[in-house]
Amino acid sequence: SIPALTEETLKELCSLSYSERAAKIMSLFLTDYTYEELLSDCKEAYGDNFDGYAAPVVSVGDKMRILELWHGPTCAFKDMALQIMPRLLSRALTKTGEERTALILVATSGDTGKAALEGYRDIDKIKISVYYPVNGVSRAQKLQMTTQEGANVNVCAINGNFDDAQNGVKKIFGDTDFAA
Repeated sequence: SIPALTEETLKELCSLSYSERAAKIMSLFLTDYTYEELLSDCKEAYGDNFDGYAAPVVSVGDKMRILELWHGPTCAFKDMALQIMPRLLSRALTKTGEERTALILVATSGDTGKAALEGYRDIDKIKISVYYPVNGVSRAQKLQMTTQEGANVNVCAINGNFDDAQNGVKKIFGDTDFAA
């Protein structure tokens, strides 16, 4: 079932911080996590690494408002998901007693790679490897990815285009020897 938000709940959400609001909404769907766990992860995800406020609504003229999703650490809207998702995955691995390290493989044609690298940087129990076409991303994106800090991150340029990078990742997923 999909939880419904009442008008009263929506009014209550308006008075909360972004992290509190996100945790409250996620707690309706992610019932294997406590509200306190979600709030802790949301505070880490949407706190200091966002420019003041994770998703401000700003006025443009008298009658228009815009939701800005670029205030994260990489200035990409993808930061909204890629700051919380790694924390939730790490917590899930711990909660389920998983002892192995998860390896995330990503093919990118630009800003997804940097947002993923930044989101997973130094997150417990997870490593990430990002593959990008050496001549298929901008100079700025290449510099962002290749200068990424973090003990658990890896970046690899490939000869070819984005489809080649994506097909390479799919091939790794299908390799039974690698999986073993």
